[in-house]
Amino acid sequence: MDAFIRVMKALADSNRVKIVKMLQQRTLCVCEIQAALKIAQPTVSKHLKILEKADIICSVKDGLWVNYSLSDGSRSAYAASVLGNLRHWLEDCPQIQEIRRRLPGIRREEVCRR
Repeated sequence: MDAFIRVMKALADSNRVKIVKMLQQRTLCVCEIQAALKIAQPTVSKHLKILEKADIICSVKDGLWVNYSLSDGSRSAYAASVLGNLRHWLEDCPQIQEIRRRLPGIRREEVCRR
């Protein structure tokens, strides 16, 4: 039951749901997520840690960056199920649509140097 509760709690925050929806588009670093959500870096890092503990996302170090992407679901059936459904949910949400509109213009090479 603990794994189920971790997944549900991880997605009980709107910013974490937005992060998942962004990661459906492409792999992102902390700076890109911060720029898209317009929230502080420590807050983004906290959200990412919660999502990672729930096996919803995974991270890979690549030089200066840590790349975040969606989990393949192999470690948690609960995360896999929710991720599969979340692909189709919230597509008409104005907040998600706005983030998706801005996301192509957010590039780590630009936002991480600021």
